[in-house]
Amino acid sequence: MAKQIRILGLDPSLVACGWGVIECEGTKLRHISHGVIRPNPKMDLHLRLRELFETITDLIRLHDPVEAAVEEAFMKNNAASAIKLGHARAVCLLSASLAGLGVGEYSPRSVKKSVVGTGTADKTQVAHMMNVLMPGCGVKAGDASDALAIAICHGHRVAVSNIKLRVLS
Repeated sequence: MAKQIRILGLDPSLVACGWGVIECEGTKLRHISHGVIRPNPKMDLHLRLRELFETITDLIRLHDPVEAAVEEAFMKNNAASAIKLGHARAVCLLSASLAGLGVGEYSPRSVKKSVVGTGTADKTQVAHMMNVLMPGCGVKAGDASDALAIAICHGHRVAVSNIKLRVLS
């Protein structure tokens, strides 16, 4: 029998950090909640990072996941934006780590391939698949649907790891 696992997916950003919580039991998926954290862009960087940290910590307390999945950074043309994205990723990783969660990191390409079947899918295709895989979640294209996809990608990895462990035992 497959073990039920709750996963928090995070799509890091200092502007609109997507988050999504799902439960996986083998290949079964269940949507729990999703949303976007939007720190005030007029605040100093350290205050936006703190807001991100505190909100993610609150989400972990509220939804009680045992695993977290965070999207890896991809290099943009703007170095300053890439550095800020790195700060947001660090906060996501630190929040999950301090809460004692198992943490997986996935490239945008591997997330899209995992849920849509192609690593070049756009945000609309990702959101559509979230609504197909978890009917009733009602997520729109954007940061929250990406976060749910990141959580599902991690769920697939955890399920495969559990199968391998059972085979080896």
